[in-house]
Amino acid sequence: MKSAPWPLLAVIVAGWMSRRQQEGIDHLREANRVLREKLGVERARLNDDQRRRLAARGKALGRSRLAEVCSIATPDTILRWHRRLIANKYDGSAKRGPGRPRVMLEIAQLALSMAKENPLWGYGRIRGEL
Repeated sequence: MKSAPWPLLAVIVAGWMSRRQQEGIDHLREANRVLREKLGVERARLNDDQRRRLAARGKALGRSRLAEVCSIATPDTILRWHRRLIANKYDGSAKRGPGRPRVMLEIAQLALSMAKENPLWGYGRIRGEL
């Protein structure tokens, strides 16, 4: 029985693509090592945007893979940046103000006019304000 050459061809192409990707990854790792050597013992100063980008990519990789490829910061640091990023995303403190919201002026005026028209209506505090 003859077998089709397509499965064998697919395996060959997949292996070739995997090898090319691995070569690219190896090149990037070596470039990172060279940059770390140039930087020396001084710590890399990253801005918020750079931390955000590294955190998003690092979370997708996971801790074990980060330990293999990461050279800028430790995996724990990158994952901490991601946790803070998510916490800031869902932080609603900037939208909140202190205390109870004010009553609209129209509603307050309406309540006072109703209290004036009906002196026996409402709480004693409202009657005392009139």
